[in-house]
Amino acid sequence: MLDIRRISSSRWWHKKKIWIYFAIFLFLVFVRISKGSLYKDFFYFISKPFWPGQFQKEVILKTLNQESLIKLNLLKKDNIRLREILSLQKSSNNDNIVAAVISRKTGGWWRQILLNKGSKDGVEIGSTVTGPGGLLGIVSNTSLLTSSVTLLTAPESKLGVWVDRSQINGLLVGSGGNHPSLIMYSKDADIKVGDFVSSSPASSLLPPNIPIGIVISIDETLQSNKTAKISLLAKPHLIDWVQILKVNI
Repeated sequence: MLDIRRISSSRWWHKKKIWIYFAIFLFLVFVRISKGSLYKDFFYFISKPFWPGQFQKEVILKTLNQESLIKLNLLKKDNIRLREILSLQKSSNNDNIVAAVISRKTGGWWRQILLNKGSKDGVEIGSTVTGPGGLLGIVSNTSLLTSSVTLLTAPESKLGVWVDRSQINGLLVGSGGNHPSLIMYSKDADIKVGDFVSSSPASSLLPPNIPIGIVISIDETLQSNKTAKISLLAKPHLIDWVQILKVNI
């Protein structure tokens, strides 16, 4: 009788283990299909007590004065007629979404930050994200409560930019390091250390004249083009609050 009970108990335990494995399998499939959205929303709740406070927000907003002055100077030089002809994207400050940085992966190939605003707040994939100083990156993924931002330093980041002094376009490419590369289309491009770089008036991906960075070094060894290293004005590892621009096409 004792052996029969042991066999019955053993069979029941094996059946229970099968259901446990099956439940784990279904959970992993759900995580795969949702692309981690459930995990990000869960992280939203457990990290909420540690979000940056109101005092930090006010301090950062005060540092936007310098950025506003740079924007004003760029807007004066902007060709309004050209933008209207090309039907380029325009943004309104009234539509901006203020969000807090609740997680950041700014080392190596994982150049991303996670924000506490998601699709329910109107955030969309492709939205432009700025911080004190200028452009930070582009929204690459959203969940109901959060959004992921691919930073300008990420290897997959590629954006058209504008060199203000010489009035020429270039391509800003992330390298996985702290300083993205600026690739000029011509070997004879007029670019110098100290030149100011902003988003291009001819860009169809983001609004024009957003401050980006300053040229800190130039490499002229390549035969086909000229490249430079850019020091970004907005520092992802120091920023706690950002603005998500709701762009009207």
